[in-house]
Amino acid sequence: MKAKKVIIALSGFHGTGKSSLARDIAEKYGLKVVSSGMVFRKIAEEMGLTLEELSRLAEESPEIDEMIDSRLKKLAMEGGVVADALLSGWMLKDIAHIKIWLKAPKEVRIRRIADRENRGYEEVHRETIAREESEIKRFKRYYNIDLNDLSIYDFVISTHPYDYESVKNILFSIIDGYLKVVSDE
Repeated sequence: MKAKKVIIALSGFHGTGKSSLARDIAEKYGLKVVSSGMVFRKIAEEMGLTLEELSRLAEESPEIDEMIDSRLKKLAMEGGVVADALLSGWMLKDIAHIKIWLKAPKEVRIRRIADRENRGYEEVHRETIAREESEIKRFKRYYNIDLNDLSIYDFVISTHPYDYESVKNILFSIIDGYLKVVSDE
């Protein structure tokens, strides 16, 4: 298999490094990044809503999450993608060639988000906890997915306390190994 056809699902809670790692993977292997955030922003734009308004609507209506996930899956099925989304492993579990869950302690993830967005830790903590609790409930209710069930993932990688380059190199090694094995078949 050529990298151009591979589908990689990169999942994990907010602040684990999904987006940065997805960009680096895409750059190294000539893939496209497909993210639920990108799809979410596009849908908000199409509906003439702010991100906050669309988030509230998603709380009330499963159609928003279904629309996001359907678009993500459609884009991923074209191949040659890294899908960066909390649910990418679940949404692509039957088509992704490599499914990776990234993890880090909650405090570390919140600090990363606060630093990245130049915001206070407490504000980001409240927002992130509320967002994740909402997502956990919604995904259980809408899809019967337990985000704590990591059994569908090929790899569970901690992004802390390791430095970014080390984690990136681990992911590159996983992808290189997969591409070598399937090209030898």
